[in-house]
Amino acid sequence: MSALTWAVAAVVTDDTGRVLLCRQGRGERRYALPGGRLRPAESPVQTALRDIRAETGWDIELVDLVGLYHLTSPVAAAPAGRAGPSPDVLVHVFRARVSGIRPTGEPLPGCRLSWHAPAALPEAITPLTRAAVADAVAGHSGVLRDAQWTPVTADRADLPAPKPAGRPALDRDGRPGPGQPPEQRGEADIDRSPRS
Repeated sequence: MSALTWAVAAVVTDDTGRVLLCRQGRGERRYALPGGRLRPAESPVQTALRDIRAETGWDIELVDLVGLYHLTSPVAAAPAGRAGPSPDVLVHVFRARVSGIRPTGEPLPGCRLSWHAPAALPEAITPLTRAAVADAVAGHSGVLRDAQWTPVTADRADLPAPKPAGRPALDRDGRPGPGQPPEQRGEADIDRSPRS
């Protein structure tokens, strides 16, 4: 097992039941749930509220925890230019709804937000996002799922999405800033069977 990174994401819905997704970067990047990485001394709830507002401009209300999604690195050799395999990521996925009828701030540059009916999600979506939306819509809570990073295309989807121009690559704690949902770093094959 590689180093473990803690992250959050949320299945954010509006009054009509549509789900908010973010598509980052250029080219054939996939849609993903909004979220980010935990900072030291910050709870998953605090991170979700902070990062989702910073990334999308929306204030949200967290409803409950859909589940924990454990993303692991493949055992294969690290891609060229990397010091080692991607870290394992434990993602706390929340069910949330927007507060208000419009965003209270601006979304991050490079994050293309869009609303989607759960039954009509885009094809270019991370498997973690697809599984988490399905779990949330089905009303599941306390889900435990395993997934594995696997690169998909020549655009190096297994590497972090480039940061928009004019925005530092790292936050003040040396971590990727808000607006970089962890599952965008690679395609994941989701194990749909709950763990015992």
